[in-house]
Amino acid sequence: MDRAPKPEAPDAFAAADLRVGRVTEVLPFPQAAKPAWRIRVDFGDLGQRWTSAQVTRYRAEELTGRLVVGAVNLGRKRIAGFTSEFLLLGAVGADKHVRLLRPDDGAEPGDPVA
Repeated sequence: MDRAPKPEAPDAFAAADLRVGRVTEVLPFPQAAKPAWRIRVDFGDLGQRWTSAQVTRYRAEELTGRLVVGAVNLGRKRIAGFTSEFLLLGAVGADKHVRLLRPDDGAEPGDPVA
């Protein structure tokens, strides 16, 4: 099976607006079908946005203040009555746990990811 990227793949990736953000608030989300948090992230000049993420292996205290990476231009999605405004990015290991992407020190909320 050929898994080579399609020619339009670089353009599709460039169309995603990936930004650095800082987690400012983490709330329980008991209405979600799978365990999840409601997470508010500050994206600098882009403002604060909410998302729902199945990253409950992290405690709320671990997430609050942490730098993360989010795709901010994919539209909104309703999840169990909650509006998720961006996609929080992470790597999914063989154990199915999401490990959040984290920029190096010096990155600031709102910085674009290249």
